[in-house]
Amino acid sequence: MSSEHKAYLKKLKRDKLLVKIVQILIITVILFTWQLAADKGWINTFISSSPKNIIKTIIKLYKDGSLFHHIWITFYEVIISFLLGTSLGLIIATILWRFSFLFKVVDPYLTILNSMPKVSLGPIIIIIAGASTKSIIIMALFISVIITIIDMHQAFKETNKNKIRLLKSFKASPSQIFFKLILPNNFNNLINTFKVNIGLVFIGVIMGEFLVSKAGVGYLIMYGSQVFNLNLVMTGIILLAIMASLMYYMIIFIDKKLKK
Repeated sequence: MSSEHKAYLKKLKRDKLLVKIVQILIITVILFTWQLAADKGWINTFISSSPKNIIKTIIKLYKDGSLFHHIWITFYEVIISFLLGTSLGLIIATILWRFSFLFKVVDPYLTILNSMPKVSLGPIIIIIAGASTKSIIIMALFISVIITIIDMHQAFKETNKNKIRLLKSFKASPSQIFFKLILPNNFNNLINTFKVNIGLVFIGVIMGEFLVSKAGVGYLIMYGSQVFNLNLVMTGIILLAIMASLMYYMIIFIDKKLKK
């Protein structure tokens, strides 16, 4: 390995470390400023809470045994919705790529469904599936599946046409073209879709928990707002941010492993 290449690798490591330090510093400054503003009375802690009050609320939830119960309920719903939504979206996008006529037929319907506020379907979903975890997962699926279909189908269509013609000239079957060219060529697009889906699934799950749940982080937020316990509301929001971050870094970890 040349000295120039070693210097380049050191620079990459240094830049990654610097990014992490800045990210941690930003969070630290925000929390410190938030707590300082609460201590000095610059903000109304009844509305905005404070880091200390959030920590106290988390400890209280932990002591009464409900903290991990609520986290697990939401995490379970998110994982199931994410796996189902991503899998269904990818399968349907593949079918629409394979059968272009079918895509032309359903394209306007996909656009309409994507633009429709999904929360408006909440009452119908509850009537059909009942006020249960099923309704929450279906709500999350409605939000994530359509986006996955649209994004992945567009990515499949934009695959290099010359490469497809080359494979066809060697008598490659549609399945060979898909698995040997289309899918590997869109690996980065697939990972980006995963990242987007995490946020969409969380939105769907929390919306569902607002409507029907009797447990979960969304339930904590809704209950806190009903009894004017803003500490509980902010605690729920912070828990959601932590869970979303963990899911995001799980995708990053999977991305690195698969690329290797």
